[in-house]
Formats: sequence, C-alpha cells, structure tokens
Amino acid sequence: MNDAALIDQLIALIGPQAVLRDAADLEPYLQEWRGNYRGTAGVVVRPGSTAEVAAVVKLCAGRGIGIVPQGGNTGMVGGAVAEAGQIILATDRLTAIRELDAEGDHITVEAGVVLAQVQAAAEAADRLFPLSLGAEGSCRIGGNLSTNAGGTAVLRYGSMRNLVLGLEVVLPDGRVWDGLRALRKDNTGYDLKQIFIGAEGTLGVITAAVLKLFPRPRSVAAALVAVPDPAAAVALFGRARAEAGGAVTGVELMPRLAIDFALRHVPGVIDPLAEPHPWYVLLELSSTAADAPLAQQLESILAHALEAGLVDDAVIAASEAQRRTFWHLREAIVEGQRHEGGSIKHDIAVPVARVPAFLERATAAVEAAIPGARVVPFGHLGDGNIHFNLNQPEGADRAAFMGRGAEINHRVHDIVAAMGGSISAEHGVGLLKRDEVAERKPAIEIELMRRIKQAIDPAGIMNPGKVVRA
Repeated sequence: MNDAALIDQLIALIGPQAVLRDAADLEPYLQEWRGNYRGTAGVVVRPGSTAEVAAVVKLCAGRGIGIVPQGGNTGMVGGAVAEAGQIILATDRLTAIRELDAEGDHITVEAGVVLAQVQAAAEAADRLFPLSLGAEGSCRIGGNLSTNAGGTAVLRYGSMRNLVLGLEVVLPDGRVWDGLRALRKDNTGYDLKQIFIGAEGTLGVITAAVLKLFPRPRSVAAALVAVPDPAAAVALFGRARAEAGGAVTGVELMPRLAIDFALRHVPGVIDPLAEPHPWYVLLELSSTAADAPLAQQLESILAHALEAGLVDDAVIAASEAQRRTFWHLREAIVEGQRHEGGSIKHDIAVPVARVPAFLERATAAVEAAIPGARVVPFGHLGDGNIHFNLNQPEGADRAAFMGRGAEINHRVHDIVAAMGGSISAEHGVGLLKRDEVAERKPAIEIELMRRIKQAIDPAGIMNPGKVVRA
C-alpha cells in the first residue's frame, strides 16, 4: 500500500511503532499456519486499545479500505490473510485481563490475550476456563471467538459460543458496541453477541469478551483404551455416559497409524500398551468433588465393556504424569502427520452414532481414488467431530497428491452431507470452504447470511471475501 496520506493518518492515530510496513515486520502476519495461503497486504496496524481500533476502523471505513482482523494467526482456512490494498488489524496488543470475578465465575479479557493466559488466570483464582486446543499457547481469544473454537472439552462445556456472556465489538463504521455484560439470563431481544461469534471478523472486530469460568475439577481419571473398531468406540462412549453421566469430559478417537506417526516424529510420546491395536480411545472422567472415586468408576466401565467385547486392552493412568502422557500422545498426532509428506485434511462432524459408517464409507472412497493413501482419522468422538485426514502414499509426489485435494474434499464432503453432517466442525470457513459452503447449505441460509452481512457491513470492508460472498 503506497498511500502515504493514509499511512500518516494511521501513524497519527496509533503511533509509528504500531504501523508495520517493513517486509521483515510484516512476515509473521502474512503466512498462514498451514502454508496454503500467503497474504500480500503492505500494512499491519496494531492498535493498543478499543478506542484505537475504533479510530482505525472509522478511518478505513471513510476510505473504503478492507480490514482483516488477525489474532494469533493459527487459523487453518485462510480466514486471516489479507490482499494488497487491505490492511491487517492485529489484536496482539489488546492483552489486558480487565476483571476476574471468581464468585461470579467470569473473566473479562481483551481479544489479544493468549488462550493459555486465560487458562492460567482462571487457575490462579481456583477456577477453570475449559477451552483447550493444540494452539492454546499462541492462539488468541478474539480468534477463538471469531471461529467459534471447539477443542477437546466441548463434550462437557460446549464450544466458544457456550462460554461467552458478553462482547465488546467495533462495528464496521467505527462505532463501539459495548455488550460486556456478565448476565446469565437476558431475555430482552436478539442475542447480538452470537452474531459475531463464528463470523470470522466479517461483521466487526471483537475487542473484548466476558467469558464463563467453572469450578476446577478436583478428581480426574483417564484411560487409554484399545478397541477393535470405531463402532466399539461409540458403544464404549455410550456405556461411559450411562454409568458416569456428566463426569465424562473427554472421548478422543485415534487409529494406530496416527500413533505410529506420533511415535516416529514427536519427542516424549510413549506407547502405553504392550501390543499395537487398530483403534484407541482416550477416555477421561472428571469431578469437582475431591474424593470422587473416578478411577474405580472408570475401571468398572472398562470391565463391563471388556465383557461385552468392546475393549481389547486398556491402561488407567496411575498418576497425573501418566495422564499427561496420554494427552501428549493425542496432541502429537498433528505434528506427527506434518513429517509424513502432503496431507489432505477435513474437519467434519456427523451425528455420533454415524461416525463408524462415515469412517467406513469415506475411507473406502479415498482409498479407491488414491491407492496407497494413508488415512488418519482422529478427533473428538464425543461430539462427532472427526479430523479425517489422509497422507500421501509413501514415495508419492507431494505436489501431485496435494493437487487432488479439491477432488478428495468433494468425495468426503458428499458423504458428510448424505449423513446430515457439517464440512466445518471447528476450524471455520475462511476462504478455503467459502464457495463449497455456499453450494451445500440451503439457499435460504446463504441468503440470510448475506442479508446480515449487508445490514451490518454494507460497504463490505470487514474481512472482505471470507465466509460468504457479498
């Protein structure tokens, strides 16, 4: 961007150190985490307050300049990349924890606070903020809100939509909507905050939020369970819910190949069982009662499942350290895949009972299309969210394999649609899935989305081109 007058105005609003233009300074903001997209914007602005965000947005609105909000830049769908002529509005200086009310079980944080810092602040107050995901050390709350982040605790606590009480948002004309209310019940009209959650910055810039806190678990028990197939995993989950109810807080499904990748490439990964098995479930129970007999309850669940032929082997964590090794194994799958060549990824959700059928049909479809493709489906079985990924055949050409991504996506997504599922469960839409979402959603849903976009952002300056075409 060579508009010297605009640069001067931005500097006047937020200071020279907060307006980045040098190539080395821009680089961290331009490259998408997966490497599938690279932005070409020539300016990054880093406002340090809501007032400064509002001033920047108002200036850009007056000049018709596109604004791309960006948090930790850990997104996977191209939602935070900006083209030449647009500016990136980074929230990485909006890092204040404005209030923590332990008795009221809520915390008010600015959009640039890193998720792990929110977790730590809650822990220091003997509370829990339950959102947990692999990028929690670098992703920021604004991005979590804008993508309606899910993670490993959705089964018990819900996604980000369920964890928010109030928002502060800078609207596309530069006005500020102060909806930072800590109310648990408010029946006075539309729930406006939900319009902005999951909108990926296309309707405004989230600058702060009131988030729910919860009592910290005092007792936790986890097991790494070998199961013969995904159908047994679903049945095990059903038995666990029947016997332990709301104490079931984590149910993660993993194939053996994913574990092999993690063992091969990620330090500190341990194979907990003596023999390999085709499928595994990481099953976790938790309770706020310090003396809850969760280990015994978990042992009972597994014993009954073993009798029913649902379990081949299992190990219950004997210590917190061992429990962490189970989760390290689960979290290492993504990193392990990165070392095995090209990977075509899907973030899908189907009703939990249909997960086994989906896996069977989708695996057959992709293996027929690409013989030798290594299918690595894993994820949050408890809410039906499976990361159905496939790595290139050993020795295959990476570029040729990745070039078939769109074809494979459509094959997999056709199966998802036939099962009443979603082609984006927790990663968002961005650029990657925008056009396919428009094709697959009912026309009336796309029409309503466009009407909302046009009503709130008639000039189309907020994250142009993402989520839904104007």
